[in-house]
Amino acid sequence: MGVVAALWRYPVKSMVGERLTEAKVGERGFDGDRLYAVRDPDGKFGSGKNTRRFRRMPGLNTFAARYAGDVPVITLPDGRTARGDADLAAALGRPGVALTKEADVPHHDEAAVHLLTTSSLAWLAERAPEAEIDARRLRPNLLLDTGPAPELTEDTWVGERIRIGEVELEILRKAVRCVMVDLPWDGLPTAPGLLKTITAANGMTLGVHARVVRGGTLHVGDVHSMGCSTAHAP
Repeated sequence: MGVVAALWRYPVKSMVGERLTEAKVGERGFDGDRLYAVRDPDGKFGSGKNTRRFRRMPGLNTFAARYAGDVPVITLPDGRTARGDADLAAALGRPGVALTKEADVPHHDEAAVHLLTTSSLAWLAERAPEAEIDARRLRPNLLLDTGPAPELTEDTWVGERIRIGEVELEILRKAVRCVMVDLPWDGLPTAPGLLKTITAANGMTLGVHARVVRGGTLHVGDVHSMGCSTAHAP
């Protein structure tokens, strides 16, 4: 059914993350993924959208985060390394924001793991030829190379369990996109109107969200196969 083409984790929510060759996966998802977020004085977390938990913070997509041991190191848009919350606040133009480790309120939008296939990227590229389509723009944890599989193949996996190497996932729902897909990401230019294209063609969704049924370590090159449906799972 496919192989793992790429793995990513995002140490700080809504910032550029780091590409991995292997990743430990547990109940919470990829180890360290979105473990930190930028919190404003009202207790909301920086995101690409406004919700009960999140507050849209334009500019977060121009920051990059990676781990040095267990500590996230943040690179500012000008290339400097942030040296505390004061640097973050100044760069964002938001007094009082602070980098916060996840506690009682989860930082994930919908589920522990976001999965995308190369067939869906090809589907989107056909409908948005003027945009530079790349998985980095969609920010998955896991990109599966599905070769000649039908377009939007992962949409058909909702409600199913899949195995990738030693990890088992339950596909919960399609991933609802937001304006973040239009923004410049990790060297990619802006893509005006891309969200409108996705919305018109697939109801604002692309990729899927999943929960971890059985954890383990994922590697680039691991093989994906279908498991059993949740309806028949023990």
